[in-house]
Amino acid sequence: MWKKFHRQIFDINAKKWYNIFKDGEMRKMKMFDVSSDSTCDLYKAERENRQIWFTPLTFTMEKDGRVDEALDDFSTEEEYVRFYQRIAEGEFPRTAKLNYDAHIAHFTKMAETGVKEVIHFMISSGLANTIDITRQAAEDMRKKYPDFHVYPLDPLTATVGQGMLVRLAADCRDKGWTAEQTYQYLMDVRHRVQHCIIPNDLFYLKRGGRITMTSAVVGTVLNIKPVIVFDDEGKLQVVEKIKGMKKCFARALEYLDKASMDEMNYLVVVHTNNPKGAEELADLLEKKTGVKPIVSIMGPVIGAHVGPGSVSCGWISTKTRTELLSEFYEL
Repeated sequence: MWKKFHRQIFDINAKKWYNIFKDGEMRKMKMFDVSSDSTCDLYKAERENRQIWFTPLTFTMEKDGRVDEALDDFSTEEEYVRFYQRIAEGEFPRTAKLNYDAHIAHFTKMAETGVKEVIHFMISSGLANTIDITRQAAEDMRKKYPDFHVYPLDPLTATVGQGMLVRLAADCRDKGWTAEQTYQYLMDVRHRVQHCIIPNDLFYLKRGGRITMTSAVVGTVLNIKPVIVFDDEGKLQVVEKIKGMKKCFARALEYLDKASMDEMNYLVVVHTNNPKGAEELADLLEKKTGVKPIVSIMGPVIGAHVGPGSVSCGWISTKTRTELLSEFYEL
């Protein structure tokens, strides 16, 4: 089932983005364009099909003194799977944020193609300061291209949460909304993007400095899984530790009980090469809500910090993150 789904996604018959965006007639129909860096974790075929501009981050894989550099721009299922296999085999991933020059190059492509207004997404400001780099690049672009206007939108999330907002921006564009209308709408929606992130291995949190080595060792031996959420500032918070993945899934369903989906019924599941776990969680969510989740595999830049074997879900709810977390924890 999982492989069939991914084959369908990867096999979408889409034009190359550079041909799509050179189509002058199509441009006349759009009020603005949509753009994101690769931390949105949308598959390449979907980005091209939805006419979403894209700029990839970079990462390296290190082992035994060898360093391989790569772009976060996978186009096949096998590339995603192999990335997590390499981590499991002992290779160490390192990621880098998108720098100023990369932003300028990306925005220049759009401006020279005739884009006037664009909503651009980047990784949460709670994880990196990319939003500041984006704003500076956008301001400097106006000096050479005074008619080119970037709306930098901090999603306060990443991976599929960011991807949901990028999709919504494309939906608004296709409905004929203006860039300003869409920007203001998504600035509100972003606080209602909920997550339940369940890493399989505590050692990756230890690498990120979120727990101690002792906690990682003990937790792994006892099959303890951390439950992680994005808070209202776009920062990752370990809110509790639960024994076993199934109990974590039960907690995700409890979150959904307290902060149900809004009228869009937008529900996603993402994993890091754990298709069995992803299918199990997706089935539980579908039985509970009647909505079939979009299932995908996490990209390398965010996945490098979560580690192999994780399963997570996200949805757009009727409540803010603060409202949801206050139902369970003392904030």
